[in-house]
Amino acid sequence: MTNRSSSDESGPVHKPVLLREVVQFLDLIPQLTVVDGTVGAGGHSAAICPLIEPDGTLLGFDRDPMMLDFANDRLSEFGSVQLIHSSYVHLREQLDELKIDAVDRVLVDLGLSSDQLEDRTRGFGFKAGGTLDLRFDTTGGQSASELLRTASAEDLADIFQTHGEEKFARQIANAICQQRRHDPVETTEQLEAICAASMPGKVRGGKNPATRVVQALRIAVNDELEHLQRSLDTVFYESVRPGGRVVVITFHSIEDRMVKQAFRRKDQWQNLTPKPVAANPAELRMNPRARSAKLRAAKRL
Repeated sequence: MTNRSSSDESGPVHKPVLLREVVQFLDLIPQLTVVDGTVGAGGHSAAICPLIEPDGTLLGFDRDPMMLDFANDRLSEFGSVQLIHSSYVHLREQLDELKIDAVDRVLVDLGLSSDQLEDRTRGFGFKAGGTLDLRFDTTGGQSASELLRTASAEDLADIFQTHGEEKFARQIANAICQQRRHDPVETTEQLEAICAASMPGKVRGGKNPATRVVQALRIAVNDELEHLQRSLDTVFYESVRPGGRVVVITFHSIEDRMVKQAFRRKDQWQNLTPKPVAANPAELRMNPRARSAKLRAAKRL
């Protein structure tokens, strides 16, 4: 049975970001085959499905079984939805298994769900606290706490710097290795304390001192940048039919640069967003987590 957050009693709490803009850039019409590569709780997909009926198909991918449960509940009213427990990086293989030559639209939202942030069993959110697992799929792979227990100080510093752009990466990595000699770092609270002690107070501001480090660990244990790069290099182009569209929502500068560079390949894509699309003031008032969201879109040539 999948562990769920405290939001179970009332269903998922996540609000999809840039929903109006997603629908606009996907340019949806009936009968399309659409991939939601990070279906989450089904927020974006619930808006997509009515626009591709009748005879449209939505394929919803997610690595997190908890989110697939939420999506299944939310999208059950739509007849042509197929949910797939897999990363979007495996889109081409999944299409081959389903005997689908190509799809018309792909959406990938690289942000965390509010429901994941509230799940204490995995440590995604500081407010929830809890175990430093950080895997989307807890059935396989190495957890963040295991990585912190086994990786060298050099490797940890490299992860914090390259994946989190953390200025105090080496100091934090050394402090983690020093502490684990007598007390392994296994919770978000422990990591937060280490990060706070490893950087000057004046640089912290109002931001949690472990924000960039947790981001870096999450990216590392889930191979997030590798999945995105492989998809941008080959998977999306090989899976989307000519004239089809890909929409990607990112939440930090590393991902956004990757998407920006990929969509500038003029032999493959027509870039539909010369500048990234951000949330408008009205959405930010309703959903502050949208403040760092950036949307880019492209049409396959």
